[in-house]
Amino acid sequence: MMKVLIVLACMISTPITLFDFTEESSQDSWQVEDDRVMGGISQGRFKITEEGYGHFHGYVTTESNGGFSSIQRKMDKMDLGDATVVKLRVKGDGKTYKFRIKADQDTYHSYQQAFETSGKWEIVSLPLADFSANYRGRNVDVPNFDQESIEFIRFMIANKKKQEFSLLIDKVWVD
Repeated sequence: MMKVLIVLACMISTPITLFDFTEESSQDSWQVEDDRVMGGISQGRFKITEEGYGHFHGYVTTESNGGFSSIQRKMDKMDLGDATVVKLRVKGDGKTYKFRIKADQDTYHSYQQAFETSGKWEIVSLPLADFSANYRGRNVDVPNFDQESIEFIRFMIANKKKQEFSLLIDKVWVD
């Protein structure tokens, strides 16, 4: 009986926080990047709410060959340990968003996974092995995410339609 308990204790991973909004510099550590980098006119904004959440909001339009808005954060390399899933505590507006990660911020492609929001606070679980490689909206022919660290994260909306959006973010972690 004792051996079984020891094995189970070794299998339990400790959650690793990638980001929460209690950091004093959290407002400045996120950058908005819209389709304006390629001539589009979508407009995303980011702020910290009075309640202490990150608020990614704005509008997306496909006019002028646009269609996306995102917020991104470069960070020190975070070792993932035995983590197998990224978790997001978010409150969206019922729209679909994408969450992207990179093990090395200088790599041209990122790994992404889409998630639905419900209009309520929820914890979204995204298995690391299900993140597929993507570059500028196109799939890249490399294996799914199999890295041991993360140093770049991004939230994105790119639903190929004109719409306003609002996503509250509380915390991002791996488990």
